[in-house]
Amino acid sequence: MKKLHRLIACSLLVILVSSAPSYGWWSLGHMAVAYVAYQQLTPEKKDRVDALLMLNPDRKNWLKLIPTSASEEDRRAMIFMIAATWPDRIKNLKTVYTNDTKDGDVPDGKPSNSQNKGYSDHFLHKYWHFVDTPFAQDGTNISHKKIPKPNAETEIAVFRSVLASNKSDALKSYDLSWLLHLVGDVHQPLHCITRFGKTQPNGDAGGNFVKLCSPPCKDELHGFWDGLPGDSDSPLAAIIYAKKLAAADATLADDLTVADWLTESVNDAKQFVYVDPIGLGAGPFTLNDTYRANATVVVNRRVALGGARLARIINQELK
Repeated sequence: MKKLHRLIACSLLVILVSSAPSYGWWSLGHMAVAYVAYQQLTPEKKDRVDALLMLNPDRKNWLKLIPTSASEEDRRAMIFMIAATWPDRIKNLKTVYTNDTKDGDVPDGKPSNSQNKGYSDHFLHKYWHFVDTPFAQDGTNISHKKIPKPNAETEIAVFRSVLASNKSDALKSYDLSWLLHLVGDVHQPLHCITRFGKTQPNGDAGGNFVKLCSPPCKDELHGFWDGLPGDSDSPLAAIIYAKKLAAADATLADDLTVADWLTESVNDAKQFVYVDPIGLGAGPFTLNDTYRANATVVVNRRVALGGARLARIINQELK
């Protein structure tokens, strides 16, 4: 990108901070997935997503995060990147967006759980961000546990079908904003699994209920994995991180079956997340250097792969 090296150098001096808190992959992780994807879009599809994202009601706030010195090409890429954080950003707009279920994180069968009507929908739909695949390590019976729906898998399918259809650009804009985010989410292992056990019969909510330190410290396992790419809200920081990633395996990137992505994330969780020094139960546990190093390798691979798959979906399916 033209002038990008200058912008990256400036990022060492200028920190851009969003007022919204981070969720899911933290903002940097989601923006990195989107950056990887944007580099692989065709010129035609870049123009198409640019036009669709013009319709997002939060766009004016995204522009505040972009350096005034950014070239037009860089600005377009950064808008796409920030759009990938929108389903988390709205969690901070409490006067506009609300939960439609009792605790917000669990669907309850209401028609609103699965509605797809565009920006007039002011429900947060937190349960769209993950897939709670049940898992146990201590012999706890989980045969009766069901995966709640709708979830990230069901909604990715909905959004892809709309993008490939002749439906309105207004709806496509809403669905694109969600799709950018959810593809990133399901490539985070702890967004695809929840561990049940004798001391946690209701599950650990994808590691959210596994502590990494004693109170009053609030660090938990899910947050550790969310934050591995970084904790900055700056699109420049996300670009710096993403440019260092190895390219995704082309064969894996061509696999656009979401069920396969979930299986990969579940297997990564079993092999790299819920392993020593993470024991049974809620902890607290203390991570070691080996665990952190292995986790970093996994996350870097998943971000690159998520971005490559996102690009293929848009290139092949967006009308």
